[in-house]
Amino acid sequence: MAGTAVVQSGDYELEIDTGFLQDAFILDSATAGILNNTTYVLDGTTNFASVLEGCDTVNIKRGRRDIGDQFSAGTMTFNMMDTSGIFNPFDENSPYWDSTTEQPGLAPMRKVRFARYDLNNVKEYLFTGFIVNYDYNFALGGIDTVTVYCADDFYLLSQTYMDEFNVSEELSSARVTAVLDLPEVNFPAGQRDIATGTQTLGGSAAFTIENGTSVQAYLAAINQAEQGRLFMSREGDLTFDARLGNTLSASVADFHDDGTNIPYSGVGISFQADQVVNRASVTILGSNNPQVADDAASQAQYFIQNQSITNSLLHDDTAALSLANYLLEPEPIARYTSVQTAFVSLTNAQRDTVAIIDIGQTITIEKTFVSGAGTTELAQELAVEGVEHTITNSYGHSIALFTSPTVIVYELVLDDPVFGIIAPSDNVLG
Repeated sequence: MAGTAVVQSGDYELEIDTGFLQDAFILDSATAGILNNTTYVLDGTTNFASVLEGCDTVNIKRGRRDIGDQFSAGTMTFNMMDTSGIFNPFDENSPYWDSTTEQPGLAPMRKVRFARYDLNNVKEYLFTGFIVNYDYNFALGGIDTVTVYCADDFYLLSQTYMDEFNVSEELSSARVTAVLDLPEVNFPAGQRDIATGTQTLGGSAAFTIENGTSVQAYLAAINQAEQGRLFMSREGDLTFDARLGNTLSASVADFHDDGTNIPYSGVGISFQADQVVNRASVTILGSNNPQVADDAASQAQYFIQNQSITNSLLHDDTAALSLANYLLEPEPIARYTSVQTAFVSLTNAQRDTVAIIDIGQTITIEKTFVSGAGTTELAQELAVEGVEHTITNSYGHSIALFTSPTVIVYELVLDDPVFGIIAPSDNVLG
């Protein structure tokens, strides 16, 4: 099995781009400078250093904890024990020192990737991105340590700014593609997973993108109009999902606390007043005419609780009013907000399933209640909005998944007065 073993979790690999091309053509070299050479080629292959054996902790955070939050750059942080000094950026004898440029090979903005090998020795990436910075901690009389901070490609998009761009009226997905295709953006076509949007964005003069607009901020505005998802996948693909709606997508993992399926160590439950939105206002760019949706019955019971969007990219007031109605959540709903599990408690097959759960997939969380005359067991089918991994030498791998409250489907419970209704309802078999 490839990679480095992590206690009761599996085999993993943490790789950093050293800045070297391990099989690149080199002029005047007796071995690498031969024309028509099939070993040493013009573009070469990036050389990655495997450094997990020197790490004691890896933390990954991707996505969002709540559907009301905007997606931001996914991050990874890891600590390396520099027992031999090879990670020191001043060490010219380090195997990662680039003597041709007189620069350390392990440097900011190098590519980084973290992967786990499944039972079939298939390499599954859990994070891909770039190193943002190294914090080197010199220990007098002890072992030096290095804390490395990484971010996915959303970080690069947040540092990229557009020239003035006259847009056309088009679907949200077409607008995402148009922005990514701009010469000053030039996001790789092979790293895109763009679903067809459902909302049309404006194309009049009011919607012209100003010079100096952040690419990441503008993409977030597109997603605000669409009300879908916009994130970097675990494999580094920019993913755009259409407006979220009712779905019966098959669950990729079932978390139960009754001894069946995948066990978990913790579950979050929310039943809060701030879930309620009974007045929503949406105003499109260039307009002073807000489109307002109200739920009078909810306002009478829970007081007026607002959500407002200004400068929406939607193309007209009809679309804005539709969005305002979409945003209404007239009643709080008790739901499972998160689930945590440790790999030490899972089978090998369960570890393979849980490790690669990604944003936008569907999971089921079931909890048993020890008291009450009604429902004693309840399962909810929810969408994943955020993923957090923690890997340590002492405790192995644990994962936390944060779920979406937008669409909840309940598992059918026989003889239950609420969850035992077959149709029409949100109760489904399994």
